[in-house]
Amino acid sequence: MGLEYLNNGKKELALKELDEALLIDPDNFLIRKQRWYIRHPEKFAPTIDIEWQQATLEQERIHETSLNGENCGPEGCTIPGTTKE
Repeated sequence: MGLEYLNNGKKELALKELDEALLIDPDNFLIRKQRWYIRHPEKFAPTIDIEWQQATLEQERIHETSLNGENCGPEGCTIPGTTKE
């Protein structure tokens, strides 16, 4: 759904869908890459910056772990770059 929004020029809705998907499946690397591509397309062209991806993944994991349950609920934890309403 997120990519469909993106294809229709609705970047913020696309990111919202992908952020919500990541809350459900935080181990899904494809969802993370799609979010990164929308937010940082320069890291994917003309070449993919693998080192940036690894560092970003590590930073996101550290942030998610540091939440220590404080911002976690039945829908999961807040993911960096997202907002929970």
